Amino acid sequence: MSLPQDPPRSFFPFGNPFRMISPKGTKLSPQLLEILHAFEKTLEERLEKLIPKSKDEVVSLSWMTSAMQALCESHNDIKTLMTDLDLPVMDWDEKWIDVYLDISVKLLDICNAFSSELSRLNQGHLLLQCTLHHLGSSSPDHLFRACSSLDGWRQLMSSKNPRIEKCGSILDDLVESSDMPKVKKSAKVTVWMQAIYGVKALTVFVCSVFATAFSGSTKNLMDMDVADIYSWAPTFKVLQNLVNEEIRVRFSSGKFTVSNELEAVDFSVRELYPIIQGVVHTIETESHAKTVEKLGRATENFSEGLDLLAKEVDGFFQVVLSGRDALLANLRSVTLGNDHILGGKSDAQVVN
Repeated sequence: MSLPQDPPRSFFPFGNPFRMISPKGTKLSPQLLEILHAFEKTLEERLEKLIPKSKDEVVSLSWMTSAMQALCESHNDIKTLMTDLDLPVMDWDEKWIDVYLDISVKLLDICNAFSSELSRLNQGHLLLQCTLHHLGSSSPDHLFRACSSLDGWRQLMSSKNPRIEKCGSILDDLVESSDMPKVKKSAKVTVWMQAIYGVKALTVFVCSVFATAFSGSTKNLMDMDVADIYSWAPTFKVLQNLVNEEIRVRFSSGKFTVSNELEAVDFSVRELYPIIQGVVHTIETESHAKTVEKLGRATENFSEGLDLLAKEVDGFFQVVLSGRDALLANLRSVTLGNDHILGGKSDAQVVN
């Protein structure tokens, strides 16, 4: 059955909220420029690695794993950049802190949604394993159980995950919360915000692709309009256009998923299902054996891909969580330090 084609979503329908044009007269020192260029070069290299060599790689579980790895590495780089810039938390504007904490909560929500979908797909893998186990026997009872397991698989794949269904609104909120507050910027802050912009663009792109792949609909697919002033922008546009275009083509052709591994499993299931439904006498045929073997290979590839992807999603969750915890810990230490100073002054006044 053909799926309705959703219109492309613009990432910034009302303009770019990440306007990174430095105030007139603000110049970056050679050292800051070197730090920024190194960061953006690394980001561009990661984007290049994500560009599929062929359309067959869009969107495979291995590509999704690489994309999640890129997110983990880029978010870790942001924490390293804070150290390189020597920009302590006490110098952060309170509005930035609120935005950062809000974004981190939304990213954790998205990670939880992705993890729940991967768990659901793992349940499907168990049903496939049961099917293959029962097909290894010539008993009519085992054939009945194999058919029952495939029924369970088909029902699971036709159902919707409520958490994934909410990803669209979370992504919308994430984009809205990404509008950095207008505050006075120093040279260091300008570098930091420009780096943050690149990581946010990568994050929203990857998360929108994941949400699209898991939901079976292009309504969560976003098209980001990145300004050409960034050195990584051309590479990003090539990546985004290639991936998003291929996803839309696949869904417009009636596919229920854009995952190559999941599509391979579903194809084998649809091929095998009528065969075992129509079996009256347990006669092992060459055609039947080849179909079962094909399902076995597809199931194994599917399982391996799920395991690797689940580890990376969990890794990204930990990266976001550790960054959030580190910020809160620094804020507490700064607050305690200020309270200690104020307390000391207060004691001094009493002595006087």
